[in-house]
Amino acid sequence: MNDRQRYDRATAALDPPFAILDLAAMRANAADMARRAGGKPIRVATKSIRSRPVLRRILDLDGFRGLMAFTLPEALWLVAEGFTDVLVAYPTADRQALAALAGDARAAREITLTVDSAEHLDHLDDVLKGVQPRHEIRISMDIDTGYVALGGKFRAGALRSAIREPEQAADLAAEIAKRHGYHLVGLMAYEAQIAGVGDDPPGNAMYTRAIRFMQGRSARDLVLRRGRIVNAVRQICDLEFVNGGGTGSIERTVREKAVTEVAAGSGFFHPRLFDFYRGFTGRPAALFALPVVRRPALDTVTVLGGGYLASGPADRSRLPQPYLPAGLRYSADEGAGEVQTPLIGQAAQDLRVGDRAWFRHAKAGELCERFAALHLVEGDTIVETVPTYRGEGRTFL
Repeated sequence: MNDRQRYDRATAALDPPFAILDLAAMRANAADMARRAGGKPIRVATKSIRSRPVLRRILDLDGFRGLMAFTLPEALWLVAEGFTDVLVAYPTADRQALAALAGDARAAREITLTVDSAEHLDHLDDVLKGVQPRHEIRISMDIDTGYVALGGKFRAGALRSAIREPEQAADLAAEIAKRHGYHLVGLMAYEAQIAGVGDDPPGNAMYTRAIRFMQGRSARDLVLRRGRIVNAVRQICDLEFVNGGGTGSIERTVREKAVTEVAAGSGFFHPRLFDFYRGFTGRPAALFALPVVRRPALDTVTVLGGGYLASGPADRSRLPQPYLPAGLRYSADEGAGEVQTPLIGQAAQDLRVGDRAWFRHAKAGELCERFAALHLVEGDTIVETVPTYRGEGRTFL
């Protein structure tokens, strides 16, 4: 029985649109990620999962420890629901959430905030000056891992922290140490230009060579610069963790002695954008189904909805991938539409009104912003239906 037959049989009683998670595929992806990590723990990026029950399943697997949240309100909610060791990966300016964190002993013990400037500390001081009792806030410093060349004229990597050199990191660490109510416990350094950019994209051979060259140079730069930053900060305080990497760079990042843990999330679901790496091959685990509702032509069907675009640069790589049956493609004029999506190709000839077309999202967790539940599939059976964040009424971003 092929995957399409399994998924159709498992969901025969459901009316699309809906989303599924193939548990065997997710476990296989997780096992491969743990193997690539070589014994270093993987912190699970919640933005790529966005379902509490699925997060619990992942943390029960070998090799995974702690969460990397994307907002402080999310982290507070997760800790209130029993999760521990939550690193908020992005700075927060949320006054209510900060006051809640500082006033809650358990939350303050389990949650770590990210900063990259004294301005962040000034904001924290201003927000928290009236909070009593005020518990000590755990802090992680974010450092810039972007690759810079040609005297600064070329840059690859996310525009995040301004902390790039060991001296800058040491200065901020000293600033944190001298302020009352904060404890620097970790460093975070996400190399987006390696972890989030596939080194085997289809089509343009010259572009592929350029990516590989950039990533090789960037990785060599990071081994030295990240190590020096960690050493500089450790002269001022002890660190519980140094976090780096992502799904696309696990095996590279864990080779650095300075790194104590890596982060990953997308690899569990293996969305479309993660098909283009030489170092690993995952199994598509998270899919969504849309119903065929029209037939405008012999080789064309129209499905309901479909415009579930991924964040990032506005190009075709952010479109969902028509996945099953194989061979479907978008109409150039309509693409993935808000209320309808035409699909063209010989495979459309065998589809009838009421059949399903299966899609993969370009990214991982963003799929869960469209669906209230994930139907967990084992073989050709749904074994459980679990809520997404949206299904629990939580829409953090």
